[in-house]
Amino acid sequence: MITIGIADDHTLIINGIIQMLRSEPRYEILFSAQNGSALLAALTQHQPDVLLLDIELPDNDGISLCGQIKEQYPQVPIIALTNHDEIVYVRKMIRSGANGYLLKGTGKEQLIQAMEAVLAGEQFIDRQIEQTILQQTISGRKAAVNVKLTNRELEILSFIAHEYSNQEIADRLFLSVRTVESHRHSLNQKLNIKTTAGLVKEAYLRGLI
Repeated sequence: MITIGIADDHTLIINGIIQMLRSEPRYEILFSAQNGSALLAALTQHQPDVLLLDIELPDNDGISLCGQIKEQYPQVPIIALTNHDEIVYVRKMIRSGANGYLLKGTGKEQLIQAMEAVLAGEQFIDRQIEQTILQQTISGRKAAVNVKLTNRELEILSFIAHEYSNQEIADRLFLSVRTVESHRHSLNQKLNIKTTAGLVKEAYLRGLI
């Protein structure tokens, strides 16, 4: 018997998962929680074989909560459950210790595949997201051939991707904040990107994160 914990603030999602697995005798819902505090309380009493974790709970940031749970219960595999299909969220959850990443619209077959994979010590990423990553990586690598960045620009791009502020980047590289801002502007111009999220994606495609 494989026990499952569910943390999601939407009763509809919890009930949907319960219904999906009702005909699967191998799986048992150990508990469900609708916020981070309730989840942490439940974990002190019972540790499931697999935890399905929404990354947006009312009282907790699911990304930091994932890291906290992994510190306290490293043996519990965590599968992120979310509507976010952006690569940035995937990488943040994996960095925080998540073993899998599923979109909430997933079907029973893929849910079971994900749980079996993480129980076997493997990582599992939703097939829809895998396809998106593949397409973006291919197009990004093609674009990268035509857009050359200096070593300094690559350094700064890497720091931006790791969420350093302009001041922190300046301190690390012994530059003025104005110089960092100038390099950042140059990156935006060269890559035709206007947002930090876009720069993070570019860093990912270039293998900097």
